[in-house]
Amino acid sequence: MISFSYYIEKFLNYIAIEKNYSACTVNNYKADLDEFSGFLDSRGGKDIKNIDYFLLRKFLSTLSERKLGKRTLSRKISTLKSFFKFALREGMVKNNPASVLIYPRLDKPLPKFLTENEVKNVLALPKEKDILGFRDKAILEFLYSTGARVSEMVSLAIDDVDLISGIVKVRGKGKKERLLPLGEPAINTIKAYLDMRRDTNKALFLNKHNQRLSDRGVRDIIYRYIKKAAVNLKVSPHTFRHSFATHLLNRGADLRSVQELLGHSSISTTQVYTHLTIDSLKSVYQKAHPRAK
Repeated sequence: MISFSYYIEKFLNYIAIEKNYSACTVNNYKADLDEFSGFLDSRGGKDIKNIDYFLLRKFLSTLSERKLGKRTLSRKISTLKSFFKFALREGMVKNNPASVLIYPRLDKPLPKFLTENEVKNVLALPKEKDILGFRDKAILEFLYSTGARVSEMVSLAIDDVDLISGIVKVRGKGKKERLLPLGEPAINTIKAYLDMRRDTNKALFLNKHNQRLSDRGVRDIIYRYIKKAAVNLKVSPHTFRHSFATHLLNRGADLRSVQELLGHSSISTTQVYTHLTIDSLKSVYQKAHPRAK
């Protein structure tokens, strides 16, 4: 019997090389499949051809007993579906036992966002007294100006940013590239930060040791300024992305344009932000409709 880890390795090579998935995504798939492999080992091991729907259900039941969240369970089901779809196509199995697995019903909480005044207050906090202050100002302005993901921002090189044209090239999910416009405040703060640097590192944003800034580093920076601003909201770097999209829609941007800027493959993902603008729409309705009052 061929070890299940052999099939895992083939699948991971496929999504990394042919599908061009990011290292982070590949690692997530690996963790889920290694967990399933451990489950198989605990039951004496199974030939991949003998894995059926009922065995998959038993695996998911053990996960449910651990009180895992619905989103975590949903991700693991997605991993199994993708893996067995690949296994079927490659002739490793004669049927796909994961095809009829049902995803748990997910709650869809609306993304949290800052008001325009709250964003303005946060952006004014970094003190441009030293290079780290200039860097922090540039980071906050960049995130709000572009709506980029933090993972996209920290992977940028200086050459990805055209400060003359006001354009930045980011690499999103699936390593898909897109061009994003930069607002004038972001252009000016990035230029000021780069003018102060004396290192030879090609990364756009660096930590205090002149190494590429990490996702966690950006998160710590944002938490620090949010705390100073006394914003009564649990904020993450993604909150700037949510605020970016919400403010654009509030000011009349069309949904398709916002979809392109955010790099969403489906407009249904972008539509969640239309729910956030309902107060603005109500205000317009109250002022404009002759029978609103």
